[in-house]
Amino acid sequence: MPQQFEQPQSQSQETHEDDALAQAATQAADQSQDQSDVLDSILDDIESTLETNAEEYVNSFVQKGGE
Repeated sequence: MPQQFEQPQSQSQETHEDDALAQAATQAADQSQDQSDVLDSILDDIESTLETNAEEYVNSFVQKGGE
């Protein structure tokens, strides 16, 4: 019968893997927050534009004549 050999992981290997996973999770959270901030900024710009001149903004998308 073939023997099964298991290589036990050392504590340092497990700690290294845990650190790598924690670092990846932190980076993903940071990127997500950065994207949320950018989106919020864009939405704020749109909102302020609509508050000041909504009619002009909408009319800029209306086709005129043969356009």
